[in-house]
Amino acid sequence: MKYSRIDKYIYDCKVCPTRCDGISKEHYIFKDDVSFAEEHENIIINKLKDKGFNAKKCELKGYPDIEITKENKPHSFIEVKAQRRTFMSVERLLPKSKLTPSETVALNLSDLLRYFKIYNENKIPVYIVWCLQNRPCIVPDNETKYFIQDIKILQDIYSKNNYTRVFRRKSGVGDVVDGVHKGVVVNYHFSLKELILWKP
Repeated sequence: MKYSRIDKYIYDCKVCPTRCDGISKEHYIFKDDVSFAEEHENIIINKLKDKGFNAKKCELKGYPDIEITKENKPHSFIEVKAQRRTFMSVERLLPKSKLTPSETVALNLSDLLRYFKIYNENKIPVYIVWCLQNRPCIVPDNETKYFIQDIKILQDIYSKNNYTRVFRRKSGVGDVVDGVHKGVVVNYHFSLKELILWKP
């Protein structure tokens, strides 16, 4: 697997000719996001298997999406997050975060806290992978880029920044599935500079 550090993923959205404003605004299609994430879970699992890892869909309730085993015991976990919308208002709504739209990625706050707990209780490595699309300044059209980070580092970032990076959005079209609100509305935000570009 190949990794590279991200140092320059900050672009001035105010002068961008292909601004991301309006993409899926107030339309958060939960089923589409799930399908997209599951598609890339399978891609990642297959790539890990090709490289000799024992990777499979995790069956433990509340745990990350992918489980890597060694000698029939959990070795590490990977959570796969779909990221196809850009938080264009992050500078206005979260000014203390010091994040810009082009670099910002999100993760459900409750998931993040649960993964902290899983790692702290079991000391089994947990990694979060963001699958990025629809951000022309970073990902070419019709492509997907993967950004990964160790939960230990994300926990340090969370401890340092605390709630300056938390945002609760309004519910939108597609959040409710079969009468149940399933869409994520409270997110924690990270910078691509804090992640690693990953080629599984």
